[in-house]
Amino acid sequence: MKKYKVHVVPHMHWDREWYFTTEESRILLLNNMEEILDRLETDPEYKYYVLDGQTAILEDYFAIKPENKDRIKALVQAGKLIIGPWYSQTDSIVVNGESITRNLLYGIKDCREFGSHMSIGYIPDSFGQSEQLPQIFNGFNIDRSMFWRGCSERHGTDKTEFYWESIEGSKVLNQVMPLGYAIGKYLPTDKEGLKKRLDTYLKVLEHGATGEALILPNGHDQMPLQKNIFEVMDTLNEMYPEHEFFMSNFDEVYKDIEKNADKLDTIRGEFIDGKYMRVHRSISSTRMDIKDIHAKLEYRITNVLEPLAALASSLGFEYHHGLIEHIWKLIMKNHAHDSIGCCCSDKVHREILERFVLASDKVESLIIHYKRKIADHSPAKDGADKLVVYNLLPNKVERVVDATVRIRANDFSLKDYEGNTVKYNVISKQEIDPGLIDRQIVHYGVYEPFLEYEIQFEAAVPAMGYETLYISKVDADNSPVKPEAKETLENEFYTVSFNENGTINLVDKELDREYKNLLLLEEGSDDGDEYDYSPLRPEEEMIITNESVKADIEVFSLGLEEKAVIKYRLDLPQNLEDRKKKIINSYNDFEVEVSLKKGQKRVDVKVTIDNNVSDHRLRMHLPTPYKSSISVADQQFGSIERPVHDTAMGVWEKEKWKEMPVSIYSMMSLVGLHNNEEGLAVITNGLREYEVIGESYDTLAITLMRGIGVLGKEELYYRPGRPSGIKLPTPDSQMLGKQSYELSIYTHKGSTLEGKTFKAAKDYTTSYDVYNKIPYDAMKLNLEDLKLPVSYSLFEAEGKAELSVVKMSENNEYLVVRIFNPYRDREIDETLIFNREFKEVKAGNLNEEVVGDLSYQENKVKIEKLKPCQTRTILFKL
Repeated sequence: MKKYKVHVVPHMHWDREWYFTTEESRILLLNNMEEILDRLETDPEYKYYVLDGQTAILEDYFAIKPENKDRIKALVQAGKLIIGPWYSQTDSIVVNGESITRNLLYGIKDCREFGSHMSIGYIPDSFGQSEQLPQIFNGFNIDRSMFWRGCSERHGTDKTEFYWESIEGSKVLNQVMPLGYAIGKYLPTDKEGLKKRLDTYLKVLEHGATGEALILPNGHDQMPLQKNIFEVMDTLNEMYPEHEFFMSNFDEVYKDIEKNADKLDTIRGEFIDGKYMRVHRSISSTRMDIKDIHAKLEYRITNVLEPLAALASSLGFEYHHGLIEHIWKLIMKNHAHDSIGCCCSDKVHREILERFVLASDKVESLIIHYKRKIADHSPAKDGADKLVVYNLLPNKVERVVDATVRIRANDFSLKDYEGNTVKYNVISKQEIDPGLIDRQIVHYGVYEPFLEYEIQFEAAVPAMGYETLYISKVDADNSPVKPEAKETLENEFYTVSFNENGTINLVDKELDREYKNLLLLEEGSDDGDEYDYSPLRPEEEMIITNESVKADIEVFSLGLEEKAVIKYRLDLPQNLEDRKKKIINSYNDFEVEVSLKKGQKRVDVKVTIDNNVSDHRLRMHLPTPYKSSISVADQQFGSIERPVHDTAMGVWEKEKWKEMPVSIYSMMSLVGLHNNEEGLAVITNGLREYEVIGESYDTLAITLMRGIGVLGKEELYYRPGRPSGIKLPTPDSQMLGKQSYELSIYTHKGSTLEGKTFKAAKDYTTSYDVYNKIPYDAMKLNLEDLKLPVSYSLFEAEGKAELSVVKMSENNEYLVVRIFNPYRDREIDETLIFNREFKEVKAGNLNEEVVGDLSYQENKVKIEKLKPCQTRTILFKL
């Protein structure tokens, strides 16, 4: 018989939180770590221990045991304790590319203190794998990966060892753990029990192996070190003389796999098949309140905070690396698969939400700090207050700006530096207690109130820069604009009309195309759990929409913006049992706000739900005239095409898949349907789940929310068998009460990608930021010896690439500009034009290391032949 080398790898998989809290797991961590350190230090035969590939474990440990840093450093440098490369065990489907990148960036940075890191993209439990992971791993000089979930022979191989290639050509040697990371947990010493387990495991492992290496991971969730592992291995070697069982680590496994490298298949794609293991495709809509704040926070950091901090740094201010790293680590604690998947207890979800709220507060405070620093040092003019408008997109944009102005005056003028008047509309006006502005004012007995104005005006702000405007008191009384009643909404691009039931019809003037009955709300059952959506069976289901309601519709113009407020009530069953019996005994109230601004090719929609019912799913339908076989969505650093109908739907029960292969998918911020001549896309900043439905697969269904009341449930219609997780009540996940979600409708010529949907999405997730500089502020700052221009642009981009982020490198030596090609079928070029001199420009990797030189002419850098879905990092020394 063929002899296999069975690598027994001691490890623990460490969920920082799940149905238990971080503090509960920390107590176990302290105990487990002491046993691990003692064994590694005192037993030379116990050679290795893998610490789950994440440094957040060490951070939690050192918060209590900082005195043990030297012990851990010695074991890491001796190659016995294996750490990194991640900061936390990230999800790779729900979080965006920059989040995954920072997870590795900071994880590897943490490892440097101890000497080395495991150079494997180790993802033992993520619910599916992004097709862009090989490219991300290669960006950190990682050419090996290991995962469990999502693989089947449909990807092109029935082997567990293969090369996994991103669309642009990055490649990693991949090892799938076909039975997961825990098959070697608590191995018994009795021969009968051991043989019963191993006979089953070895059959599967041997079938998938291309060479002589098999892996027996000796660990589990929160599992302490198995003290008698050598006794177990002795028994195994006696029972299976044709095999060799020995203590090893994952690097040793790859050395054996590489001996047969020429026999390995090369495959591409994302891994989200639930044939052999559950991947929970619909987990991206669990606890949408948490998913929403998370997505907004990701874009607020990468689209606003980091570019703004880099802009400020280019002008001479400090780039606060420590604060930004602190913020990233705070939200990356929530990026573990259970945490961001929101398949946790209610208590843990409250902690997750609190972390996001805290991180959001830190982000906004730092954004205000940088906006203020720049505004403080831009030119003064005639004693006027300043209104500085920031554009953090790589191109000049003229748009309607929403701003808040605080002044002690009933009217004011708004002008540019040359004295040209900027017309504005007052949307609202209210008194503000001066103590809220600066408590020192009232200390001196001055109680005159401030007036706070919400205004709108048009502005064209330079790319990646700012423009300073000036506010002066005027002797008049400026009242808010009176809304003008209308029948339709209209701007240069669209006309929006309204149906009695609250749906809308949209006419694209350029395409001469009408889209009818958009924004239909579909309310159906959810008999699932926090892992998976699963409806009642068809004979029990009851779908309710607003098709037959009579909505209250108010349409009005505010000058630069036209709005409609649509209100209606849906009568609904209270719970699953009522739905089965077709009993209508409750209701939900809905308010849908539709907005159309001057000059904006986009229809913005905000849906507010007052949820009173349980165990249901709410989706918004956007029907199109495009019969489709694929959808196009964005993913990490690129786009992805997915079938609108998974062909395995016809065979999944016969083949005994672990879950139904429903065509519910995750996106980052956009999804579109098209017919190559034209198309419609939905852009979001928070919602991340969609499905293409309809007899002709012509309708985008965007999930707004799910309400479920249990962590895990057994025998679901869409997922037969045991519960995922555990059966634990989670009443908070019913999502009762008010909540709001936003999306935008964008139509275009050409295919989804040719229609500039990525640029529209970047614009949507990157609003203009404004700072009103007045003489008062409760938080005092001394001025620095810097004089800034009235208007500034760091650089602009010309081409079809998309900007991912602008930041300062972690060593503060380079300005980092990261771009990517959104297309899947063509190479593109990009030109970056700087408006100031730089000393040098280098090609970098995702770890912000110099990997080559780039040529430039004067202030222009041209990036040629950017491959499909390829990301490039450019390093500028200003």
